[in-house]
Parts: sequence; C-alpha cells; structure tokens
Amino acid sequence: MEMNQALKTLKNDIIAAYENWQNLSGKPRTEIQARMLDEYINGIEIAEGSKYIKVITKSGSQRSVWGFIVKGDGDKKFRKGDLLLAAGWAAPARNKARGNILDGGYTVRWTGPLYL
Repeated sequence: MEMNQALKTLKNDIIAAYENWQNLSGKPRTEIQARMLDEYINGIEIAEGSKYIKVITKSGSQRSVWGFIVKGDGDKKFRKGDLLLAAGWAAPARNKARGNILDGGYTVRWTGPLYL
C-alpha cells in the first residue's frame, strides 16, 4: 500500500474507534456527541517531519499527539510505516512498533495505537 493511502486508512480507523467509543451505551447519538465527533474528525492533523509523521488529535481546545509513523527506510530499528506510541510531543517511544500502516497489521483506539 502507498503511504498516502495508508494514512487515509489510518485516519478512518481512528475515527471509527472514536465512533465506537461514543456508542458504547448503545443509545442514539446525542446532539452534543455529534458535535464532539465532528470536532474530533476535523481536528485530526498529519504533520510530516524529517524522520516521522506525527498524528495529532484535537478534542475541544486540547491537542494531543496520537502517535508517530516511521517515514523512511533509513531507520536501523524500524521499517517504513511502523506505528509508534508518543513518548512526548516531539518524539516517539522507540521501544516497540505497534504495527505497520503499510501492511495493515495494527489495532488502534481513538487515544492511540495498541500493542499487537
């Protein structure tokens, strides 16, 4: 899979995870929940750096780093497309990949990538 298409798929998976979280009660979506979903969808940002692609989410006025994606093949530990947790605003946790967006082998929550 090509990186741009994989990023679109990842974004859709993150949105679906948020919708699933909202629907845990099984009740119809309220007007407030619909507004929150719209704000969440519109607040997802993809920021490209030199080594990583940073995924940022926004909920209300709060911005958070959702996770990082390895951008190229030059990393000695990770492959292009590997999904990493955020260690902070500017850097990923480099202990373990949480999947690969190019292979489709990952699980996400709206709060971040999950261990495989």
